[in-house]
Amino acid sequence: MGDPDNQGGGETIWLNARLATLAGNAAGLGIVEAGAVAARNGRIVFAGPEQDLPHASRAGAGIVDCEGRWITPGLIDCHTHLVYGGDRAREFEMRLAGASYEDIAHAGGGILSTVRATRETGEDDLLRSALRRLDALIAEGVTTVEVKSGYGLDQPAERKSLAVARRLAERRPVSVSVTLLALHALPPEFSDDRAAYVEAVAEKTIPALAAEGLVDAVDAFCERIAFTPAEVARVFDAARRLGLPVKLHADQLSNGGAAALAAKYGALSADHLEYTDEAGVAAMASAGVVAVLLPGAFYVLRERQAPPAALLRKHGVPMAIATDSNPGTSPMTSLLLALNMAATLFGLTVDECLAGATRNAARALGVADETGTLQAGKWADLAIWDIERPAELVYRLGFNPLHARVWRGQ
Repeated sequence: MGDPDNQGGGETIWLNARLATLAGNAAGLGIVEAGAVAARNGRIVFAGPEQDLPHASRAGAGIVDCEGRWITPGLIDCHTHLVYGGDRAREFEMRLAGASYEDIAHAGGGILSTVRATRETGEDDLLRSALRRLDALIAEGVTTVEVKSGYGLDQPAERKSLAVARRLAERRPVSVSVTLLALHALPPEFSDDRAAYVEAVAEKTIPALAAEGLVDAVDAFCERIAFTPAEVARVFDAARRLGLPVKLHADQLSNGGAAALAAKYGALSADHLEYTDEAGVAAMASAGVVAVLLPGAFYVLRERQAPPAALLRKHGVPMAIATDSNPGTSPMTSLLLALNMAATLFGLTVDECLAGATRNAARALGVADETGTLQAGKWADLAIWDIERPAELVYRLGFNPLHARVWRGQ
């Protein structure tokens, strides 16, 4: 949505809108009932009451009448695994028959089955399948997405996955943050030598792929069926030496102190957190770590222990929400559905859900200075909705009220 004569360097103004700016860190949506947004060169230059819009801004600008629609920041999916080969529908059937996540993993399924398929799939085919998943997110107003690797588990296959993630941003008008998740599972060729694999990731894979410009952050899966805190620390030390931020799959299936480990390393985020205790939450709060809640995996795995939302709220830990889109435990490509799940399953409020897919999601990716709120200076990433109140974005199921999506002013 926008004036085709004002793409690029011109100015566009969206008038007659209701805004949820999400500005500031306080509770609430920053609602402006009679609002306007102006953008120039892809950046917001004004967002606020229409009556305060400088009259001079209108001269020569492309004007868009929003006809009373709502504008929010473009949505941000801050935890996905969009690039992979194959599917895991058979495991879904096994889980319905009573097999646990760990049972499937120990039987050779789980992550390793996707690793085999990803290694065998060419880059162009990986790109085509990932674009289908990305398009579903874009259709719901997503303007920024994080994409993790983690289904290659050797340097060539991880490079292939990261390169595909970079290509997504070349094929679609969307911002893509690329995360190396080499410490996801133990590959079969290292089944008898865990230490050698961790060493290879720390000393070879991370430096090589970072040098190629393919890595924005480093992630790991810290869990009893994955990697220990000591192994994760080895990899995080390597990331730190290269100046790369870290994030962590933490305390999803058990309380292994992963949230506290994320805090120790000043991680951007700790994700999942179903079994995190109050000490872990307090450590996250002190270190400014964002909690990324992933209700899709909780739902698919039929978990019973929800993340400690009340403790996160008590200690002031920002809560983000993401799809965790992946082939095994969260085959979901709807961030709007994730918002409903976070409210229904985890007890988050509407305001917390909407902040979780905008302002706090931007913090979880380290891009809060660039996007996530409607504020002057940030990218003009907007979602324009055919709704009567923001709660509809959380309350409805299987309903997409997106009227228009704007990425960097276009």
